[in-house]
Amino acid sequence: PAAKGQLVILPGSMGTRSYIVRGLGNEDSSCSCSHGAGRRLSRGRARRELSPESLTLAMVGRTWNSNDAAALVDEHPLAYKDVDQVMADQADLVETVHSLRAILNYKGVDVHGKRGRRP
Repeated sequence: PAAKGQLVILPGSMGTRSYIVRGLGNEDSSCSCSHGAGRRLSRGRARRELSPESLTLAMVGRTWNSNDAAALVDEHPLAYKDVDQVMADQADLVETVHSLRAILNYKGVDVHGKRGRRP
C-alpha cells in the first residue's frame, strides 16, 4: 500500500540500495506501489546464466556470506530489475524519503550449502 503520507520500505536486491518512500495516494494505482525491485530472471534462469564469481564481484564492499556464493547465485543483483529504474517508473506513486545503501546481507543456507526451499 502507498496511501497518501504512508511510509513504505521498497527493497532492492542484496547488492543494491533500498528505499524508504512516502505514498502519494494515487487513486489510479489503488493507492499502491511496487513492493521491491522485482525479479528480472527466474531463480532457475539466474542459476543457469549467472555465476558465483560474478556474484562475488557484484557484492564487493558489502559483508555477506560469500562462502555460500554458489548457493546464492539465484539472489544475484543481476537477477533483479534495476531498483533505481523501478523508482523512476513509479514517481507518480511515491516520493523518496531516504535511500539505504546495502553494507551487510545475510541469506539463510543449510548445512549442505543449499538455500532453504519452500515445499
